[in-house]
Amino acid sequence: MDPAACREHLHKLIDAETAELAALSELLEREHGLLANGDLPALDAAMRERQRCIGRILRVDEERRLLCRNLSHGEDAAGLARLMSWCDPSGALARRWTQCKDAAARCRILNDRNGALVSARLKHVQQRLSALVSAGRQSVTYGRDGGYAVATTGRVITTEA
Repeated sequence: MDPAACREHLHKLIDAETAELAALSELLEREHGLLANGDLPALDAAMRERQRCIGRILRVDEERRLLCRNLSHGEDAAGLARLMSWCDPSGALARRWTQCKDAAARCRILNDRNGALVSARLKHVQQRLSALVSAGRQSVTYGRDGGYAVATTGRVITTEA
């Protein structure tokens, strides 16, 4: 493969991945709203669409890795950098790749935010269930670090020496 054909193919792959990451970002934003509103049926559909989008991103990523491998460059970031410097000395692809990495970082932040919301909701449900199951045997308060702490209080009925 000559450098011009490689540059064109890599350009298409980077554009496709960047577009899919933008779509994923929108899906994660929408998913956050659904999580906040507790709309479970819509959330289920949104999660399926998110998984399909991630699948498309993984397919593009695999095609990019295959290109690097076929042209005897490593599949890691250094191999991709060598490939880009070989086929695109002007650095245009490197700039596009930086935008793609920034979009991926934004998706990670959004996904972490959604995960934190799910975790907080789960913890809240666990505490409610604990209150129901324990029926007053334990009291749940906030600890010094701001997290939940279960107090182990009780009454002493008798003592023996």
